[in-house]
Amino acid sequence: MSIPVTLKKTTLAAAVSAIALGAGVTGYQLHQNPQAFERFAPMAAAEAAPATVPTVPVASGTVGLPNFTTLVAQHGSAVVNITVEQPAQKAMLAEGENPFEGTPFGEFFRGLPQQRPDMAPQHGLGSGFLISDDGYLLTNAHVVGEAKTVRVKLTDRREFDGKVIGRDKASDVALVKIDAKSLPFATLAKPRDLQVGEWVVAIGSPYGFENSVTAGIVSAKGRTLPGDGYVPFIQTDVAVNPGNSGGPLFNMNGEVVGINSQIYSRSGGYQGLSFAIPVDVVQRVSTQLKTDGKVTRGWLGVTIQEVNEDLSRSFKLDKPHGALVSAVSENGPAKAAGLKSGDIIVALDGNIIEASADLPQLVSAVPPGKSAKLDVVREGKPITLSVKLAAFPDKEGKVLADASEAKGAKLGVVVAELNAQEKKELGIEHGVRVERVARGAAARAGIQAGDVIMQLNGKRIDSAATLKDEAGKLAYGKPAAMLVKRGEGTLFVPVTPEKEMG
Repeated sequence: MSIPVTLKKTTLAAAVSAIALGAGVTGYQLHQNPQAFERFAPMAAAEAAPATVPTVPVASGTVGLPNFTTLVAQHGSAVVNITVEQPAQKAMLAEGENPFEGTPFGEFFRGLPQQRPDMAPQHGLGSGFLISDDGYLLTNAHVVGEAKTVRVKLTDRREFDGKVIGRDKASDVALVKIDAKSLPFATLAKPRDLQVGEWVVAIGSPYGFENSVTAGIVSAKGRTLPGDGYVPFIQTDVAVNPGNSGGPLFNMNGEVVGINSQIYSRSGGYQGLSFAIPVDVVQRVSTQLKTDGKVTRGWLGVTIQEVNEDLSRSFKLDKPHGALVSAVSENGPAKAAGLKSGDIIVALDGNIIEASADLPQLVSAVPPGKSAKLDVVREGKPITLSVKLAAFPDKEGKVLADASEAKGAKLGVVVAELNAQEKKELGIEHGVRVERVARGAAARAGIQAGDVIMQLNGKRIDSAATLKDEAGKLAYGKPAAMLVKRGEGTLFVPVTPEKEMG
């Protein structure tokens, strides 16, 4: 049986802390009954002690493990504990639903419209850290939720009501202010100084255990997680658990390099993979939150995808890199700048784009209204475009697809030609809809019934005959890029024709 793996926000909900959140049951038992440790300790010691210990030569110049005591003593007081209470909400019962069904009162309420009884207020627990001596502090947006005020507890046990100045869900950063002076605060590090492999320290309140210190190393930088395209996360092996959310990640100089935000877990608890929002994102977002109470981001207006080896060959690149443009928004900045589907963006304002995930982070950092330079590869040749970025729209139009019958083509697909109304509904000017996929290149490439084929090898497809003609020009064994509209998005798919088509 497969075990699901999920990304978890690391806030601790007080309402479930009494059952220790599943994976934390052992910790809860030890907290409640310290003698329980005596039953586990001998077993752990026996397993840990090998029969023989081989001699391992120590390389010259090797240093011992770092000592974190000075760092914690000097900077731990900047870390705070945050408690959030979300107000109780009422909801109408569904028609015919009776909350007293099965009780002596059921008959009295049957058939009457009802409100659910008040739900209990929801309590959340997280961490944060002060960034100024006059009471500004940072935490995660998912820690504060929709609350207007939160309760902030300092390491000296003083407590304050904190006002939420602003929150940014896209980056998961929130700015809070408490009314106090002469407070200890943390210093933010320089963004580009962090190195993979260096030691880092987290301080927070995992499972409600305040001011807990854990340490590890930076495992990787620039990680993109599902649903978090604007944050190049820092990956670490620092033990981070529910309640650590919003707490700082320190380097060995006592500077904050990130905000602990998520864990990768099968159990809901720490399993060796934790993720922090890097300090450059934190600085950019917190500055806007303090000034405007919200965050605005640059918007280019393209749909992009990764460039794999086959696509890089079909687009005549020397190696897989850049962000492949699979669609251009009709009224976006990219369209006005002349960007086209099939272009590969390899740099923005001199910042190299190795992976497609690099582009959204760079674009979002450009203020709306400012022009940026795009280095693009088009049909194998480099060009430069200037684009004036707009503010990211709150909502974008969505389109759905449908079609009818069609004829065959060489790639192993049966396609349907689209009428004018269908193209209008899809928001496209050309393309043919896949009705059936047989054995062959299309099937191997993952083409599905319902896909709309818009281009093949850079050529516009506006009929079944055009698709058949262009497919006939392809070289066997050589990948070609097929632009496909699938559902609400578009993507390039590398297809490699073979001599026997099913």
